[in-house]
Amino acid sequence: MIVIKFGGTSVGSLENFRKSGAIIESYVKKKKKFCVVVSAMHQVTNKLITVANKASIQDASYLEDVKSLKEGHLKIIQNLTKGKWLEEGITTIEKHFQELESLLNGVFLVKELSPRSSDLIQSFGERLSSNIMTLYMRYKKISCIYLDTRSVIKTDGTFGNAKVNFRKTELLTKKIFSQYSDKIVICSGYIASTENDETTTLGRGGSDYTASIIAYSLRAKSIEIWTDVDGVMTADPRKVKDAYTLPRLTYIEAMEMSHFGAKVIYPPTIQPAFSKNIPIWIKNTFNPDAKGTLIDKKGDSRKLPVKGIPCIEDITILNVVGSGMIGVPGIASRLFRSLADRNINVILITQSSSEHSITFAVTPKDAKLSQEIIHKEFAQEISHKTIEDVYREENLSILAIIGENMKNTPGVTGRLFQTLGRNGINVIAIAQGSSEYNISLVINKHHLTKAINSLHEAFFLSHIKTINIFLVGIGLIGTSLLQQIQEQYEHLIVRNKLKIRVIGITNSKKMIFDIDGIELKNWKDTIENNSEEYGMDTYITRMKEYNLTNPVFVDCTSSLELVHHYEDILSSNISIITPNKLANSSDYTLYENLHKISLKKGVKFLYETNVGAGLPIIRTLQDLIYSGDEIIKIEGILSGTLSYIFNNFKKGTAFSDIVREAQEKGLTEPDPREDLKGMDVVRKILILSREVGYKLEIQDVILKPILPEECFNTPNIEAFYQELKKHDRIMENKLLLARDKRKKLRFIAKLEKKKITVSLQNVNIKHPFYNLFGSDNIVSFTTKRYSQRPLVVKGPGAGAEVTSAGVFAEIISLSSSFIQDNYTYEDEK
Repeated sequence: MIVIKFGGTSVGSLENFRKSGAIIESYVKKKKKFCVVVSAMHQVTNKLITVANKASIQDASYLEDVKSLKEGHLKIIQNLTKGKWLEEGITTIEKHFQELESLLNGVFLVKELSPRSSDLIQSFGERLSSNIMTLYMRYKKISCIYLDTRSVIKTDGTFGNAKVNFRKTELLTKKIFSQYSDKIVICSGYIASTENDETTTLGRGGSDYTASIIAYSLRAKSIEIWTDVDGVMTADPRKVKDAYTLPRLTYIEAMEMSHFGAKVIYPPTIQPAFSKNIPIWIKNTFNPDAKGTLIDKKGDSRKLPVKGIPCIEDITILNVVGSGMIGVPGIASRLFRSLADRNINVILITQSSSEHSITFAVTPKDAKLSQEIIHKEFAQEISHKTIEDVYREENLSILAIIGENMKNTPGVTGRLFQTLGRNGINVIAIAQGSSEYNISLVINKHHLTKAINSLHEAFFLSHIKTINIFLVGIGLIGTSLLQQIQEQYEHLIVRNKLKIRVIGITNSKKMIFDIDGIELKNWKDTIENNSEEYGMDTYITRMKEYNLTNPVFVDCTSSLELVHHYEDILSSNISIITPNKLANSSDYTLYENLHKISLKKGVKFLYETNVGAGLPIIRTLQDLIYSGDEIIKIEGILSGTLSYIFNNFKKGTAFSDIVREAQEKGLTEPDPREDLKGMDVVRKILILSREVGYKLEIQDVILKPILPEECFNTPNIEAFYQELKKHDRIMENKLLLARDKRKKLRFIAKLEKKKITVSLQNVNIKHPFYNLFGSDNIVSFTTKRYSQRPLVVKGPGAGAEVTSAGVFAEIISLSSSFIQDNYTYEDEK
């Protein structure tokens, strides 16, 4: 015998009735022995509760609601059946609604809705839907019979959540089913009755429980819960888009999942099945070919430690605190007994080992009453200050990681807290039993979605990490970066197991967002036609509100104003990657603060492209320092523009022509005066000095300009070139003088003995900067270890593609800071 249960959505509409009926027909064709349990149609139980409450306050509009319910059921039977089955269906529905209307009229007259009356009114949902299903199957020529489960499931008189008398229920169920062994029995879910035949209900979700009770009584082969999802999922798919179906769970894992918000199975369902070792299948009515989830004693043979991350979205915690609680027997007993006496359900409990405080969680609707109960129970202790007070914290959520094998896997808890910490999520309370089936955490509700997604990625999708990009600046560098991300997207997923999603893009006028990731093929059209007006405060606010895992703010501008937002961004647990030099070369205090915040918040502040575009100059310097080496001197040609100019400045070529050539090739700033002033080089060597540990400011740098001041004071670029031509002879003389000495002109920045100089110099053939070509940059590190032969880093140091490639490399490097796991469901697939 298989017990099949169809949930409310599975009979929630005409089409869904047909889908469920098709599943029953398929089982008949396969000659399987089974019975069926049917829930009320979708939302009908809620509507019955509403009409009952309306009637109890003499709100006559309940009559219209009842009429609507009746019409809905009649419409279903009229479209499912014909002939005598339709006539019988209409008669059955009319009879049930006559009884319902009579009951509601009584409630209306006495202005009272007792728990007993409420259960009887709610029973009509399942009675109606299971009758309709029975008639539909008969119409389809399937031999079946309707069973009102009030005749077999016997309970106590706890209306609303009755307790089952399993011994008596088993006897009655076996007797009834033995009488109809040649028919398919279609049962009403959710409802039962007392010894005096008073209607009771089994609690919301009780139709699952009905199926389990019948399976228990008949020693069924299995239970199938047909619902609207493919099975029990790793997390709530409404919050985690990458959530997927778990193939198999143990009874204990399923029980833990159901208690913490996994809605596909009602918690009490599991116990009767568990006691008789009856497997439970969770199947999808709308995707019957899906394998579903199997719940049994064995669970998943792969022994993966974490099976799911369920949550309870709205909870309130109360803290009972006081030194007078320490070592006093009975405090916890009094606390929880007083709450139980008022039917307050406690969701989570944790207590400090010093016994100075007890923290527990309840639903928000019970929070105020719970506080009042405790104040009353401990009034004397509070007045004597042995208990300080009862503190309430609201707008909280609980999430849990669940798995029977967590106890056998070291490091699960460490991975849990490391993941949350890296994403800036504070844990307010934690509860864990010694069995380690469940580690439950209380966090701020605002962070729930981010927390679940980050944990889901850490425990279930460790083979693929996601980085969420917010880009500012779509000039040459930003545009090139977007192109590289687009071109490498699939390759990164396959080879690096890394997914890069661009969530926001903005320039100084417009901005666009897509929380699922902007389609990069069309981003230019989107920002042109479907954008919002730019506002950096708005952009940053939106970035914070999205609260995504692994967020990265990428600044591809040269804006000083934007730099002033960096501290706020890092403080919001958002990493920053930028080629913008101004943050690290402005006031030392800002430089220091940004690094302190980054360290404190556990986020990254990466700026390799500040100095050498795509060259690993800063990383090399940091590695030398971290390994304990001592920096003696740093020399560098740090401008790709000036490197190109002086590498191509030869006898017979005017200096002004070389500068113009560099500009036309896009190697200079839009205004080449910015490059020739040397301030870009000043900022780069200043950044390197700060990386060494020197607290130097920009005014401490000794700069010897290449050109006189009158070249830079011209009103526009063309005037600049006119003025520059006047100095071509001077520059040529410097070139010839150097050549006569078998030397070359190089614009060199040098850091030595806490002193920085930047100037045009002559270098001989033995100097590492002598043989330099194109727009290459070069840096020489003279250290205690590299004192005889300096360590040299050399390569392309200018151009949007090179710089954007450096930014892209840093984005990719972030994935190495993610927690790497050696197990995942996807790996098994």
